[in-house]
Amino acid sequence: MMTLRAGVFVWLAVVLGAQVPKYGVGRAVSAEEIRNYGVMVGADGKGLPVGSGTAVEGKAVYAAKCERCHGAKGEGGIGSALVGGQGTLATAKPLKTVGSYWPYATTVWDYVHRAMPFDRSGTLKYDEVYSVVAYVLFLNGIVEEKQVMNASTLPKVRMPNRDGFVRDPRPDVGGSGSPR
Repeated sequence: MMTLRAGVFVWLAVVLGAQVPKYGVGRAVSAEEIRNYGVMVGADGKGLPVGSGTAVEGKAVYAAKCERCHGAKGEGGIGSALVGGQGTLATAKPLKTVGSYWPYATTVWDYVHRAMPFDRSGTLKYDEVYSVVAYVLFLNGIVEEKQVMNASTLPKVRMPNRDGFVRDPRPDVGGSGSPR
């Protein structure tokens, strides 16, 4: 019995030893990154952090960090189009953009915060996210160029497709919307 236990311990030591990184790939996550990943934003704006920005400020951030994928005016490129598409959702070739498809400006903020820029996701500061979102909303004709976007103003933005989603009645999904 003792030999079996010793064999199990040796086997576990080998398995656990194999789990130790040996290739120098990756890095430890910083405390700032952990705090950043903890931001949870609802459609109603709950969870939006302190910060603000305008389309005027967002234009420079967009040019530096978004334009190479999404085009100079959000028309798309290697990344999807962010502008246009209004009136196309019920056609054979819908163009799903921030201005035509997204129902809440707060979910645009959350997506940009978590996933953009694609090659450095989660690296934008809160003010940069508010500014870029303001700029994209401005390009879509949804907000004014100097209108300040922050935790209290962003949830009040009425997106063109706000009513294009229906509530999901299944209790396990919390009534979130799905496209019509």
